[in-house]
Amino acid sequence: MADDRNVLTSSGITEGHSLDSATAEGELVDGIDTIDISSSSSSDSSEGEGEVEGDEEGESSEDDAVPHACDYCGIGATDAVARCVGCSKWFCNATGHLPASHIVNHLVRSKHKEIQLHVESPMGDAPIECYMCGSRNVFVLGFIPATQESVVVLLCREPCASASGLKDMNWDPTAWLPLVENRALVDWLVRVPEAREVRRARQVSTMQANKLEEAWKRDPNASVADIDKPGVVADMPHPVLLRYEDAYQYQNLFAPLVKMEADNDKQMKEAQTHRDVTVRWDVGLNRKRIARLPLDNRDDSVSKVMVGDELILRYTFVGEQKDPWSSRGVVVRLDGEDVLLELRGAGSGRAPTDVTQGFDVDFVWKPTSFERMQAAMRTFAVSELSLSSYLYHRLLGHDIAAQKVKVNLPTKFSAPGLPDLNHSQTHAVREVLQRSLALIQGPPGTGKTVTSASIVYHWVLANGGAAGGQVLVCAPSNVAVDQLAEKIHSTGLRVVRVSAKTREALGNSPVEFLTLHEQTKVFAQASKGELAKLYALREAAGELSGKDEARFRTLKRTAERQLLVAADVVCCTCVGAGDPRLKASRFKQVLIDEATQATEPEALVPLVRGCQQAVLVGDHMQLGPVVLSKQAAKAGLAQSLFERLIVLGIRPIRLRVQYRMHPALSEFPSNTFYEGSLQNGVTATDRLAPGVSFPFPVAERPLMFYASMGPEEIAPSGTSYLNRGEAVLAERCVTHLLRSGVRPDQIGVITPYEGQRAYFSSYLSRAGSLRAELYERLEVASVDAFQGREKDYIILSTVRSNERTGIGFLSDPRRLNVALTRAKFGMVILGNPRVLCKQALWNNLVVHYQEAGALVEGPLGALKECQLRFEKPRKYFAERRYFAAEQFDPNPVDDEGKPRPRAAPVAIPLGPSGPFGSDYTPQPAGPTYSEAAATATPPADAAGLALPHPFDLSSVHLHHPLQTAHLGSAEVPWPPTAPTAYAQPFPGYGMAFDGQGSGGMGGSGWMMGVDGATYGLGFGMAPFPQPPQ
Repeated sequence: MADDRNVLTSSGITEGHSLDSATAEGELVDGIDTIDISSSSSSDSSEGEGEVEGDEEGESSEDDAVPHACDYCGIGATDAVARCVGCSKWFCNATGHLPASHIVNHLVRSKHKEIQLHVESPMGDAPIECYMCGSRNVFVLGFIPATQESVVVLLCREPCASASGLKDMNWDPTAWLPLVENRALVDWLVRVPEAREVRRARQVSTMQANKLEEAWKRDPNASVADIDKPGVVADMPHPVLLRYEDAYQYQNLFAPLVKMEADNDKQMKEAQTHRDVTVRWDVGLNRKRIARLPLDNRDDSVSKVMVGDELILRYTFVGEQKDPWSSRGVVVRLDGEDVLLELRGAGSGRAPTDVTQGFDVDFVWKPTSFERMQAAMRTFAVSELSLSSYLYHRLLGHDIAAQKVKVNLPTKFSAPGLPDLNHSQTHAVREVLQRSLALIQGPPGTGKTVTSASIVYHWVLANGGAAGGQVLVCAPSNVAVDQLAEKIHSTGLRVVRVSAKTREALGNSPVEFLTLHEQTKVFAQASKGELAKLYALREAAGELSGKDEARFRTLKRTAERQLLVAADVVCCTCVGAGDPRLKASRFKQVLIDEATQATEPEALVPLVRGCQQAVLVGDHMQLGPVVLSKQAAKAGLAQSLFERLIVLGIRPIRLRVQYRMHPALSEFPSNTFYEGSLQNGVTATDRLAPGVSFPFPVAERPLMFYASMGPEEIAPSGTSYLNRGEAVLAERCVTHLLRSGVRPDQIGVITPYEGQRAYFSSYLSRAGSLRAELYERLEVASVDAFQGREKDYIILSTVRSNERTGIGFLSDPRRLNVALTRAKFGMVILGNPRVLCKQALWNNLVVHYQEAGALVEGPLGALKECQLRFEKPRKYFAERRYFAAEQFDPNPVDDEGKPRPRAAPVAIPLGPSGPFGSDYTPQPAGPTYSEAAATATPPADAAGLALPHPFDLSSVHLHHPLQTAHLGSAEVPWPPTAPTAYAQPFPGYGMAFDGQGSGGMGGSGWMMGVDGATYGLGFGMAPFPQPPQ
């Protein structure tokens, strides 16, 4: 039932039209940790097919468009459009062929947040803002019915809608509803055009809308007609390959992707300008000026300020004859929502400390990491000494026999100062010492850091110390490097930790005594020479004269070089291996931890330092590299070197004993992601917490799926989600644990969505019933940020809860694996089981909890078993996909002699949740080929793919493991043991396959994977990997 009501904002009452009470939950489609509007909903079948055809009623002409017509489709009804304040473009509230309404789609893609209605709309052009604080962010605005039945009040979600004074005004905060519902603005604010209007409008596909948004970044006046013109939209980069002819081809493919990622990172950083910032001044212990800045550092992980970032603080004097002031500074600490900036620029000595308001803050982008990746690829291409010949050919994917290393194996593989190794760790160390290139897969809690440190210890012993060759230990993150450096140091080896210059000045490393700058200082003080005197003078005066500073730097470089030469092991991040201080160093052995979280160019930086023996440690069943550029990620930059080497046939050595989780917590991850191979190194008794009382449904199984049916909402950034209902339940769980005697630092609250992380942190501070300092010590983080971490108790908020759309990147099995494997003593999952169970993997998890009696609902003090019933779980096959375009093409040119273009990689997963489910035949049919007749005929008890020719996806069915492949009239052994020409290949196609249960169509034929083994069918294929040892 609709009523005529008015809207109450901070500008007064605006006359309105009908207000509908419908509140269907909405969704914009996910991308990597943010909403990705480029993914279409199920109703958009036109993506990738060019422009959608208009119907018989015809399309509206641009010549007839009114000034306020939608810039997507041309609809111009004044009550159905809104203007984006950020760019002054108009958009309607129709969804059409997009996953969201046109106005919401644009706001998300452009990261704009304010709208204005047309002056002739029923609401007029009054600002859409919060009645109490004036906020105009449409993603935080909602409405509450006021005391007058004909008026609604616009309030922001927080803090205004949760303010304690609302009830005094007879406003019910529990009645608050967001303005953005079901991926569109509420209909009473901006009318949703009727189907007749949409049919008459210009039909725009998701791909066209995405191209148009990209074109507007270059030319704000671009139109739909311009998007296919050359140069308007950047061309898609060439996808990476599985194999490369030489390092020049490798560089030519990866260099554009690294540049694309660098440009994306630069654009994001430099766009982060904060205006009218309030500054509180302070002086640090080193007597340098500190500016405390209350920056919004919570809701957008991409723009989040990090320690070590460089900022520019600016101030323009108004009404005074003074030049504008500015100074550079480095972020030295994060204190809640405040950023502590230490001024180090030329203007730091004359900072206007008598002024506290009206400052501007600019972010300084640093290209160092990307420059070092590009330099590493150049070195790889031009220098024969960059790494051994064997590693050179292996990294390029050339067929070359495995190279054994002659070494006298130790009688004991455990290292002094470290725990004794178990059988799988011992096997890993033994194998790695004898291989020139090895991969170690370390599932959660299996002790890969101890294993890595033991490998490094035995490498140093085999080298006879630094004189026989130094070892370089790297990881993508500083945390992982610090942990490894500490473990290796405990074995008695000489370790030097090389940190970035910006991190050196912070002095907050947990292994500060191992850092190069600290060891240099200690070395100078022990020598009592000129360098020691300059250090003392520098600390006393704060700075040195120009002459003394030059002398100081010269002596310091000499001391650093002496320390580096004498070190047995040098530890740094992957990009840190390109530090100029290491330029003269050559490293015989290189170990890369967290290798699956490093992009391939990033992993190459330490390898080109003269490496002769390398080991990559990681877990490709957990989260991979973070790549912000979607185009670069799609082209293959998001694939790690670790993953590509698996596809090339290097079998990872798996660690099999986990020491982290209660056996009840490890059961599902082990069976689902690791074929049930994980053994428990801890017992249930080891993971019982005496004195802790929490209402787990089954006392001896500390796990619980707590059903929450509250709807999801779009977060203030417009690029993430939050769920207020789950935040309430999470607070109750946290409070119950704290009252039971669990310390705050033993609890972790994790969520896949940055919006929920930020909202829950804020909610906890105002709604927690215990002392505020207890909640302040609690760690609330994203799932991605928690990889490699652990807590005694983990509370996971899944957030997604909608009726019509999906669960976004929550369906990524790697993210779920990370989330489920962080807890030691107990795990609580908050989520909507009805929604989550629409995805096969989550269905398996929910049913697992239900069968364990751990799926519950109701108040925390009176839980009862949830009575929902779900589809019977099916066998889950890991769907990790590796993207690579096959290098070989028997017909590289077309009939005119021009190079044949290659398509982007195509991934087609196997397994129950993929299109080749046990009872599902994919539609529509794919390309048809008729070069040869070939079928793969398995025995009755086996599992694989029948591949008839002509090749047609509609005729592909799932069977059992292939033993023999029948191709035409030829019968060949399966899987193949050598490159063999089986049938005419399918030129011009990229391929994607994974070694963990995925298949794909490729330039060499068809790939398939079963239970961890990848096999190939086609022309020129090398042997493919078997399951891990």
